[in-house]
Amino acid sequence: MPKALITGGAGFLGLHLARTLLDRECEVTLEDNFARAMRDSELREVGKRPGAALVRRNLLEECALDDLGSDYDYIIHLAALLGVQNVRDRPYEVLTRNNAMLERVIDFARRQQHLSRLLFSSTSEVYGGTLRYFGMPVPTPESTPLAVNDLAEPRTSYMLSKIYGEALCRNSGLPITVVRLHNAYGPRMGLSHVIPELLSKAHNRAAGARLEVFSVSHRRAFCYVSDVVELLARMLERAACSGETLNVGNQSAELAIGELARIVLETVGRDAEIVAMPETPGSPERRAPEMSKTTALVGYTAAVDIRDGVRRTYQWYRDNGFAGHQPSAV
Repeated sequence: MPKALITGGAGFLGLHLARTLLDRECEVTLEDNFARAMRDSELREVGKRPGAALVRRNLLEECALDDLGSDYDYIIHLAALLGVQNVRDRPYEVLTRNNAMLERVIDFARRQQHLSRLLFSSTSEVYGGTLRYFGMPVPTPESTPLAVNDLAEPRTSYMLSKIYGEALCRNSGLPITVVRLHNAYGPRMGLSHVIPELLSKAHNRAAGARLEVFSVSHRRAFCYVSDVVELLARMLERAACSGETLNVGNQSAELAIGELARIVLETVGRDAEIVAMPETPGSPERRAPEMSKTTALVGYTAAVDIRDGVRRTYQWYRDNGFAGHQPSAV
């Protein structure tokens, strides 16, 4: 039976991926420091499943993983210091802590006796500098050369930590797969992301109130979480994905934020005027992954369309209560 370690395992993607791997008869250890993630009922249910183990660790501590053994087949590194507030207020820590955590994980991976894969979670943000200064095709292929934004901009810290992280993995001598995630969404992701945020605003809107939406003309290709974790699980299982950098997303689901807002209103059953607010500073006008390389390697294309995904996400937030329920990726 394969054995997997997921860092940031109590967060949004971590918990969904843990479920998928457990369904595939893996043993799964979920590591988390609970700086942002919640010990909610869903985490407790996963922790009780046969083959699941939940451990609290601080990856910034040198020996954080030493007692976990040396028999992991898969290590999936999702843990990171992220989020708009952290990037804006703590850029130095975003840079130093993200890379310190990855170095701990690489050291641990090197001690495994039969490691099949280290999967490193990167981001579509790594394409931001190229888009700003040089232009690039959208949907964007993984072969696109990377450039960075002004190093004095706080937002650059997260992008740069992930580019450096990709380089660390590539030069580690380990069997690695780097994944560049594009606009994943779904239940339990936290209310600070655009889809849950719009759902919350529409759900709680007073009668006659307008719905304020920022960056209405900006376009994104959103990918529902069940498709994301299916892609990740297949990447772990397929030897052909070792050594590759792969986009993860839904190329066919691209739409404008204004269109998304209308879908949200329809889903919630509200009729409201959409008011276009200013563009979010630093936000690219368009972001979508070119998925042909990933599809060819894993044999899977994202299947959940945006209306169905928004409906599933709304149902979860409505059933769990919007107020105060804000688990997020670690």
